[in-house]
Amino acid sequence: MRKIVTLLKRAPGLSVQEFQRRWSQEHGPLAAAAPGVRRYVQSHALEKGYAKGELLFDGISEAWFDDDAAVATHDASEAARRVAADVVPLVDPSRLVRMAVDVHVIKDGPAPEPAVKNIEFVNRRPGMPLAPFRDYWRSIHGPLAATIPVLRRYEQNHLALSQCETGEHVYDGLAITWFDSTADMKAGTLTAEYVATRADEPNFLPDGHLPIIITREVFFG
Repeated sequence: MRKIVTLLKRAPGLSVQEFQRRWSQEHGPLAAAAPGVRRYVQSHALEKGYAKGELLFDGISEAWFDDDAAVATHDASEAARRVAADVVPLVDPSRLVRMAVDVHVIKDGPAPEPAVKNIEFVNRRPGMPLAPFRDYWRSIHGPLAATIPVLRRYEQNHLALSQCETGEHVYDGLAITWFDSTADMKAGTLTAEYVATRADEPNFLPDGHLPIIITREVFFG
């Protein structure tokens, strides 16, 4: 299975509310119905996240395909061209990021509905080779973070090696976690497990907090 993640920033002059409405009600069904798409989900940034200013992204879409060949067939289709054209008025094209990822489920719990979904944009520590970074993130840090009590589900999305090898990517991956509420997210930061997780980050991540958006999911089909 191959997942394609697209990171979106709305077009200048478009309000968050209008972007989310048009993206979900008009664009979403079109994207979900494109050939080869097995599953399609949008994650919309929570409006209260803008209280301190603009967010890095306003949302992400996730589309699942059988394999890379199915992605290639989809991308070559007329339907995919219509989907691509349809999103143009909604987004800032200079901020659009498309990632083919490998999904590693670290904590295989059910995602609550509705859930608060935290999306963290991950890059490795400067100078760290890719292979040790990916192994450490998945095998050492992942199980440590999975112990945070309020965390309901945890997936790591590692950028596909085919994209890593081009050297023209923005992120090495995404850390995606699900919680019952923002209150639970905040409560989690007070736990010893969270403190231990944060203390481990300098072993493979850049200094400081990685950028995040906090979202809710919109499902199609």
